[in-house]
Amino acid sequence: MSVSDTTETESEKNVTAKNLQELLDEAGNPVELLRNSQLGAYPYPVVPAVLSNWQREQKAWRETAVLFDQSHHMLNLFVSGPDALRLISDTAVNSVANFPVDMAKQYVAVSPAGHVIGDSILFRLAEEEFVSVGRPTTANWLEYQAQTGGYDVTLRRDNASPSRLYGRAVRHEIWRFQIQGPNAWHVIEKLNGGPLEQLPFFRMGSMHVAGQHVRTLRHGMAGAPGLELWGPYDGYDRVREAIIEAGEEFGLVPVGSRVYPSNTLESGWIPSPLPPVYTGKELRSYREWLGTDTFEATLALAGSFVSADIEDYYLNPWELGYGSFVKFDHDFIGRSALRALDPSEQRRKVTLAWNPEDFAKILSSPAEVRGPGYQFFDLPLANYGSCGYDSVTDADGSLIGYSMFTGYSANERRALSLATVAPSVPVGAEVRVVWGEPGGGSRKLTVEPHEQIAVRAVVSAVPYAAPAREQYQPGWRTTVHV
Repeated sequence: MSVSDTTETESEKNVTAKNLQELLDEAGNPVELLRNSQLGAYPYPVVPAVLSNWQREQKAWRETAVLFDQSHHMLNLFVSGPDALRLISDTAVNSVANFPVDMAKQYVAVSPAGHVIGDSILFRLAEEEFVSVGRPTTANWLEYQAQTGGYDVTLRRDNASPSRLYGRAVRHEIWRFQIQGPNAWHVIEKLNGGPLEQLPFFRMGSMHVAGQHVRTLRHGMAGAPGLELWGPYDGYDRVREAIIEAGEEFGLVPVGSRVYPSNTLESGWIPSPLPPVYTGKELRSYREWLGTDTFEATLALAGSFVSADIEDYYLNPWELGYGSFVKFDHDFIGRSALRALDPSEQRRKVTLAWNPEDFAKILSSPAEVRGPGYQFFDLPLANYGSCGYDSVTDADGSLIGYSMFTGYSANERRALSLATVAPSVPVGAEVRVVWGEPGGGSRKLTVEPHEQIAVRAVVSAVPYAAPAREQYQPGWRTTVHV
């Protein structure tokens, strides 16, 4: 459950709280607590930041092939036992009516009020064995439900690596890689020593790499088939070396941790909604279960949207593009709340393509000796908190949604945001993204004093990248075609 290596402020040193609920009671307002958290942006540890240069690494997933190292930033929660499937069914908006062994789903969990707790990729490894792979919010929720709901299951966590190692050794149960891009299958077949069956999307198989038997998940990027591979961590080095050697003739590029998370700008997944756990009587026991070192207690809320009411940050599945996952063929936590919603009236997920001139003003502001100085836009990913909420307004300044994940794509030569906006806002509309926090910024270590700027942006399709929009498996990241 814990988050490693958070930075402690003087006020935090005096906190006597033993769980999230007590921490909230001491803090008073959850918004102020989270906006001034020192955790910073979500970490992608261990993997070197850049292995060549970030533009080359981004372009490779569109032009040749890439190797993504996912071994360190995600948590693996293994769930096994007679009630494993029932636990999943009771907590997921997804149907499990068609969930055979050797298949994966993008699992989405919601609170009793119907707001998204988080999502993960859920693999069915055997009849009574699953693994949930993703950020801590989903794993924490599953573990709590398993422990308090009377389920006959066994849980095992393989936590993400610490964000700051300081010379400590890294040890995991498994390594996890992805091979993606137009040349990915050539690399995969060379690794395999011959042809390999292209299974349907999100179906699992196996192969041998460098003498190790590994599991695989059929994936895809840039409109081309690819694979996710995983196996026992002892084989990490030799499998990675074998992939790089096989990929050399096909232009495979290993991708660093600086570039890896920016791929979602093109593919359209919003990874960072605020978990809606800070209010509600039904969730009090969960807040008492969550420790003060958990992600939910330490995450950094960032961006220009500021409300005194934490519930203004909560989002339902349709607002995040998960509407097609919601199936009412089973009972699950939050079912009645979602049943009461009209999907056509909910915000919808879009991409916002930033105006080049306004983007250039932000990039050039450090060179303007007399200012103005804007919040630094890091390349290729500009997020400076764990959960980002920038106000999206119309030309009159009225709030119409939130920009939640921002960066730059060298493939599109655009600054892009993933956002959720009011259903009345059409594709092609020009809106404003308010970049920077009010009042010169919060006390986060990732924020320096700055001015805000309203950036013009065009409401665009999601996924923004045409290959992803036209050729990704329907229903996975592409559920909103606008």
